[in-house]
Amino acid sequence: MTVKDTQMLIKDMMKRLYEDDSFLPEESGDARERFFQSGTEILTTTDKVIKSYIRVSRDNREIERIPAYRVQHNNIAGFYKGGIRFNEHVNEEEVENLAVLMTLKNALHDLPYGGAKGGVVVSPNQYSTRELNMISKKYVQRFAPDIGPTHDIPAPDMGTNEETMDWMVGEFKTIHPGKNYMGAFTGKSVANGGARGRREATGRGVYHSYLWLTDSWASTVKEEEVPEGVHRQQLRSLHRLLEKNKSGEPIKAAVQGFGNVGSVAAHMADSCSRLNHRITAVSDHQVTLVNESGLNIERLIEYQEKYRELPVSEELLDRIGVKADILPPEELVYQKVDVLFLAAVEDQITADNKELIHADVFVEGANAPIDKEADRYLHEQGKVVIPDVLANAGGVMVSYIEWKQDRVTYLYSEDEVLKDMTDHMSESCEKVFDSYFREGLSGIRNTCYMHALKRLFTLLYRHGKLF
Repeated sequence: MTVKDTQMLIKDMMKRLYEDDSFLPEESGDARERFFQSGTEILTTTDKVIKSYIRVSRDNREIERIPAYRVQHNNIAGFYKGGIRFNEHVNEEEVENLAVLMTLKNALHDLPYGGAKGGVVVSPNQYSTRELNMISKKYVQRFAPDIGPTHDIPAPDMGTNEETMDWMVGEFKTIHPGKNYMGAFTGKSVANGGARGRREATGRGVYHSYLWLTDSWASTVKEEEVPEGVHRQQLRSLHRLLEKNKSGEPIKAAVQGFGNVGSVAAHMADSCSRLNHRITAVSDHQVTLVNESGLNIERLIEYQEKYRELPVSEELLDRIGVKADILPPEELVYQKVDVLFLAAVEDQITADNKELIHADVFVEGANAPIDKEADRYLHEQGKVVIPDVLANAGGVMVSYIEWKQDRVTYLYSEDEVLKDMTDHMSESCEKVFDSYFREGLSGIRNTCYMHALKRLFTLLYRHGKLF
């Protein structure tokens, strides 16, 4: 989905809120119309777009100018918050859309943050550790006036990790001597004030959102309790998964993207004691690996953690004792599976390929992997899409824990962190899925946006920002 798609969806949801007399009943007539026009304008307009160029000396002594961005969408709910990605495809429109999604995500999950995002146009595997260190420090130098623990708090994203955040917080400390610096970035290493379990948090949250919907919610709901049509069809799809599991037949799943998010989701599905899964396909940016009898996920994770990629040849697969057919990376989404975890990049299921997809349940571990038209098509076909704004919030939930612990100098245990995250995710899932299925709302993504926009609009109204 593009930023224009997201903005149009916000406008549509705001129109529905305006027409709902039970929401903000104290305002009516011209005043109500004026307030909603103002709120819609604020929430579809980005506060600040910052672009700079980072000048870096390469190991071959050449000087390279690299575009870099920080976009701050809205901070009515709290300090700006969002990751920094290093990727060769980064562009201003993408970063702005991700910043808008962060605003909605934080509002949906009742986190005290607004939305922001950052990006640098580099392919990390094309740069040495020294060069990446320089890029990270230069990023902080360029954007130092606009980030900080009580203003805008970055975190890792695609192509960045705890090492990147450690470098960045170190540079922030150098630039701001004597000032609070620990909470300026989250996703740091535990030794540097990071939260235990942060690296796995997003993947765990992705799997938990799916497990909660399937095992905790759908298993307790009868068909006659939800409206006829698409909602009942979707519930039947979930019931079919439960029936397969009850009969001893494994639920087939595929995972697109085998980094921090996808590999963790794959591990949790593969080892889950509540639902029996068979992971038949995984992919990264180079390859799709397929085995209808089930892949050895543990060995693939060990290989990925060592080499930062999946094995790409028969020789490498034989070396680690994994049997799989090797296909191009784009083939992952076409596999005949029950559940598809999308944990790679944007726009993987689109208007062009939507009719070729076989899965019944989709979990968006990445941001915007399904475009607007494909999302509508899948919904109309009775498929279940757990959207990014709900599913992949585990990382920012744990970032909030890290930000809090940096302020009180108390290090939460991993069990405390993960319990807090899963409890929080369960509350969000219950809020969204109950209202969507029982009230017959128009799409799970729309339901998420509606909950988020209610909170954001209420805050704008109470803060007197709509006059």
